[in-house]
Amino acid sequence: MRRGIAALRTRCAGAGREDGNAMVEFIGAAVLLLLPVMYIGIALARLQAGTFATEAAAREIGRVVVTSADASERAALSDAALRLALDDQGFDPDGAEVAVTCATATCPAAGGEVTVRVLYPVELPFVPRFVGEAVPLSVPVEAVHVAPVGDHVVP
Repeated sequence: MRRGIAALRTRCAGAGREDGNAMVEFIGAAVLLLLPVMYIGIALARLQAGTFATEAAAREIGRVVVTSADASERAALSDAALRLALDDQGFDPDGAEVAVTCATATCPAAGGEVTVRVLYPVELPFVPRFVGEAVPLSVPVEAVHVAPVGDHVVP
């Protein structure tokens, strides 16, 4: 009887051994948890860059509209400001929508305000195009800037 119990103990002690399994389980769990967290971080960083780009574009276009002497200069400098702000953050400026509105009929009018709205769709990273039928591939980021016009503006 004692031999049987001793043999059973030896078998049970050897059967429960998990040499090296903890390392494999840790690596598997780390990969399963780390990859989604890394993707969320990358996606949020892209959205933050899009926010920076649209804010900078709206602010600079507002400044250009307020300080430019004529309409042709205003259009050229506004386009340059948009391209510079979006290129700086790694975005293609061709996808942006810009709307400039003034409170008065003459734009810019002394003592008035110029409102600039920039909308840019920030594409999510590493999302294949075929997934676009089920989920959106981009997040629209919008910035609005109101630029005050000085009292001594020459139209």
